[in-house]
Amino acid sequence: MDIKKSVTVFLGGLLCLTTACNKLANTTTQETAPETHWRMSSTYPSSLIQLGTLGKRLESEIAHVSGGTVTLEFVEPGVLAPPFEIFDAISYGAIEAGWSTPGYWAGKEPALQLFSSVPFGPSAPEYLGWFDFGGGKELFEEIYHKHNIHSIICGMTPPEASGWFKKEIKTIDDFKGLKIRFFGLGAKVLEEVGAAPQLIAGGEIYQALELGTIDATEYAMPAVDYKMGFYEVANHYYFPGWHQQSTFFELMINLDKWNSLSETQQHQINTVCAANVRYGISEGEALQAEAIVNIEKAGVQIHTWSPEILSELRTAWDKVATELAENNPDFKRAWVSLQTFRETYQGWASRGYLKE
Repeated sequence: MDIKKSVTVFLGGLLCLTTACNKLANTTTQETAPETHWRMSSTYPSSLIQLGTLGKRLESEIAHVSGGTVTLEFVEPGVLAPPFEIFDAISYGAIEAGWSTPGYWAGKEPALQLFSSVPFGPSAPEYLGWFDFGGGKELFEEIYHKHNIHSIICGMTPPEASGWFKKEIKTIDDFKGLKIRFFGLGAKVLEEVGAAPQLIAGGEIYQALELGTIDATEYAMPAVDYKMGFYEVANHYYFPGWHQQSTFFELMINLDKWNSLSETQQHQINTVCAANVRYGISEGEALQAEAIVNIEKAGVQIHTWSPEILSELRTAWDKVATELAENNPDFKRAWVSLQTFRETYQGWASRGYLKE
């Protein structure tokens, strides 16, 4: 064998050896990755369109993408902890993970409300732009890590309806004394204009409306509201959802548990959550058209807020946001960050999209 052939054979053998070593390394990495089984307590039932089903979807997706090294067991609300107490349970390590929306934790961290939905706030593309590339994610993780929680934005839904009312709302004064179930920062706006908002778990809203415990409620998008049956006990349905033009949902994980994962497993979970955001937006948009048709067939009176009422609500929101920023440093940081991004973004949004 001449020298040229010898070199060729040697290099070929070396290439085969390198390939075999790489395969062995990859196999070893998969074999030594810690097998992880977590319970994920939810604030929404698994049967509830989008709000619950997006969380339930994580079970199969994470197991599939991780090759079974990470399994996430969806646990229905109230089984492991009351829905509004899973924040503490995850922080302490009593539960490994949770499915929720950051707006529920205003009592723990007021700033987290800005990572859920914002009155007169951004649409989904703008909201994601701020979170991923405008500094939102860094603030979000910093706030949660103080509580030994690592949270990942893991779902997103389209605009919500503005609410179901037993009586027509004709002026801003009609909100005075109104007992209404309302979520997040929007509830503070309604309180500012004289309403009496309260937060009631989803499964209790229908009965509260039926019995007259509350006069009105908001909850979610038309497809979800229709499934909840609110049209049977309240006949006036209002748009647009000024309080929630888009909504983030989250996978909360005990920070120590998150840090125990391999880098690959963390990447797998992040990838599944990113895909779940996309799925939530596309599914959510597709579901609403038929839901509106069904609601109209049920005889519901669908209303659009007057410009005057929307203006009053916006003025009230500006006041609420200013007060919250003055009283909470983290809220101020997140609010300034979002506002700064939106001001710059407006130069693009006003030019890049067709106006209907």
